[in-house]
Amino acid sequence: AETRKTERVQQYAKRWDKDSSKDTDAHKQSRLDEYTEVVNGYYDGATELYEFGWAESFHFSRFFKGEGLLQSLARHEHYLAHQLGLQANMRVLDVGCGVGGPAREICRFTDANITGLNNNDFQIQRANQKTKKAGLAEKVNFAKGDFMKIQEQFGEGSFDAVYAIEATVHAPTFEGIYGEIYRVLKPGGKFAVYEWCMTDAWDPSIPEHKKIAHGIEVGDGIAEMRNIHAARKALKSVGFEILHEEDLADRPDPVPWYYPLEGDLRKAQTWWDLVTCFRTSKVGIKITQNSVWAMEKVGLVPKGTYDVGETLVVAAQNLVAGGRSKLFT
Repeated sequence: AETRKTERVQQYAKRWDKDSSKDTDAHKQSRLDEYTEVVNGYYDGATELYEFGWAESFHFSRFFKGEGLLQSLARHEHYLAHQLGLQANMRVLDVGCGVGGPAREICRFTDANITGLNNNDFQIQRANQKTKKAGLAEKVNFAKGDFMKIQEQFGEGSFDAVYAIEATVHAPTFEGIYGEIYRVLKPGGKFAVYEWCMTDAWDPSIPEHKKIAHGIEVGDGIAEMRNIHAARKALKSVGFEILHEEDLADRPDPVPWYYPLEGDLRKAQTWWDLVTCFRTSKVGIKITQNSVWAMEKVGLVPKGTYDVGETLVVAAQNLVAGGRSKLFT
């Protein structure tokens, strides 16, 4: 059964002014007030495009020389699980789980029992299908819910550990989402997060800085980008003690985390990753978008998917710009 809603896909791109200088506080507040519809509209249109270009783990990762995309994604997930100290049969919550790629990989790596929380029916449907196919349905399950109401759904002290991989940026406030996570952790439990942030060098009063953040917002379903200071402050304000904090994008890696977005075939680390780089090249984007346009015309994808794809192009451009300038991490 079709679980996507055409109307919210069609409305998605209209929630921002294309000109960052004209995107006002009123625009931002409207997106924050309706963050559930913003996020669902985005992922109803973008999920299959993500899977086409980025496999089943919708996040970035560091690269070593010669390391392929899939290997890098898995290592990044293993690093988080190791830092979190996950053990077999722990009860773990994945906040904003996408189609479950990280949950399945971390389950294989640790043998933990993982519940993925997601508010998008289409992604939950695909996550269940993929998890059953992988033979992990007894260890990995998915629940629909609002991650601003986690305690209401699961109860206080329900999980041994919680993690979120590039998902909590969609919340209307960091304090709100981090506070919910704090309350569903058992005493002494740990939370690990890969957070999307503007760095402390980012200054929204500078037009180019605001343009980069605006491009990331409109291209990735984010109501408002915030800086590292805001994330750090929010964690402490709800009761967390920060045991480890690091800007992984600022490590002196020979291969930048954003290289697959650049569309430069010369930078591909493996033969297979030539395909990934081609998909983000100008020719690859044109082929993909023309294909989406055709599929939209015959009803294979919801109307508005092409427009969401166009915002993904904007996102890629600004993520690369933010990465190069050290304004985004």
